Amino acid sequence: MLLNKFKVNGFIIALLMAIPVAYLFPKGSAILHLNEVTDVGIGLIFFFYGLKLSMSTFKSGVRNYKLHLLIHLSTFVLFPLLVLPFKSLMAGETAQLLWVGMFFLAVLPSTVSSSVVMVSIAKGNIPAAIFNASLSGLLGVVLTPLWLGLVVDDAQGVSVLTVITKLLLQIVLPLTLGILLHHKIGHIAVKKSTLIGYFDKTVIVLIVYSSFCLSFNANLFSGMQLEVLLLLYAAILTLFLLVMLVVNLISKKLGFSTEDRVTALFCGSKKSLVHGSVMAKIMFGHSINASIYILPVMIYHMSQLLIIAFIAERYGKRQVIVKAQASK
Repeated sequence: MLLNKFKVNGFIIALLMAIPVAYLFPKGSAILHLNEVTDVGIGLIFFFYGLKLSMSTFKSGVRNYKLHLLIHLSTFVLFPLLVLPFKSLMAGETAQLLWVGMFFLAVLPSTVSSSVVMVSIAKGNIPAAIFNASLSGLLGVVLTPLWLGLVVDDAQGVSVLTVITKLLLQIVLPLTLGILLHHKIGHIAVKKSTLIGYFDKTVIVLIVYSSFCLSFNANLFSGMQLEVLLLLYAAILTLFLLVMLVVNLISKKLGFSTEDRVTALFCGSKKSLVHGSVMAKIMFGHSINASIYILPVMIYHMSQLLIIAFIAERYGKRQVIVKAQASK
């Protein structure tokens, strides 16, 4: 019920359907000029996000530096350090490609909309969630390509500086323009949030479809076995649960309130499919391996929504019960 309420299932189904459609119609991306279409779509995604971003709400979440540090250290340090040691253990071309996909997932920023929604359901610190989720996306523009440039041997021939420049042009520039126009036309974006949400998801599905078209045209998945995909899912699920465990333990050690602990847990353990799709297109867009790099991000996105939605609902119900008992 919770997932249906937030229209998560339809998006997940569309993502999954993009793969067999790409297999059946691998030439569709070129025929529809999706490379150019999604370039424009990426800019519009972040322009609309900037229009909806209220700086007063953003500023209200600036306090509590311990919470902010924990979230961003988890997102950009804990995640990659947990994946990095396995690089030397990957034998074979397929295993190495999947590890790059896992590391790409590990260095991505946190989500924005779903993090805030889940924190709200769990009765967490919403202003802090908005602040950290928004800041995470901006930090990721620099930190994600830096991590990849330092660790991944094959950067598809694109320099870190070139990638950062492209990210600034396709993400930061439209985002900044949207923020500057927030006071004038931001109310329109807020009013049309549902429609904009559908647009965002459509662009992501098109990016995923286009990436898999390249891979199927090159027969990239022809030798990949089901066991490999199951091991990939197990690794992703283990990473997710381990990060949640570590963040929860540190939150308790730091004496966080329940509201701050919820925010740290949800914002510090999530990864953004929007940023993942966009950055993969910019960094690996012309590579036949692009779909393999996106695959772990897709699996993680689906898993985090299902698990965190369940946890958020339980936290929210418990908070209501505690407050009711305290008022007696």
